[in-house]
Amino acid sequence: MFQHIMNLISLWALPFIIILILTLALFKKIPLYEVFTEGAKDGFRVSVNIIPYLVAIMVGISMFRASGAIEVLAGLFSSALDKFNVPVDVFPLMIVRSMSGSAALGVFSDIVHNSGADSYAAKLAAVMVGSSETTFYVLAVYFGAVGISKYRYAVWVGILADIIGIFAAIFVCKLMFL
Repeated sequence: MFQHIMNLISLWALPFIIILILTLALFKKIPLYEVFTEGAKDGFRVSVNIIPYLVAIMVGISMFRASGAIEVLAGLFSSALDKFNVPVDVFPLMIVRSMSGSAALGVFSDIVHNSGADSYAAKLAAVMVGSSETTFYVLAVYFGAVGISKYRYAVWVGILADIIGIFAAIFVCKLMFL
């Protein structure tokens, strides 16, 4: 019964919100089309403004992966990873996740393909993807969109949150899957 109610809520929540917004706008006599097109223009301007930041982060990620630096770092940290029961295959995900979601999904896909969907490495990688954020991408896009060029403490807080997310994923997966 509870699941049926939740399915109904999830099915009708978005249409209800849209109808509510349109109804309120009509009662307040807001010119809906003009406001919508103005917002679309602003969205397009923001998209054009963040292109340099997106190109920079994508080029940096591509160079980092193509250089083989991730594999070298994985080899250096392999003994420490073994102590925590972390498969070496998951290490590239730990590095790439903070930079790009699409790169992280590519690494995750490789882990699942090579290790199998039911492997500990795949489960750990899945939890890591869900418990961390694309910090540098978020900073580049959102700070770039509003013109903030001095990130100051945002980078350090984002990296710290990613590290905590990785350690939490390792801890939770050890409890649940080992």
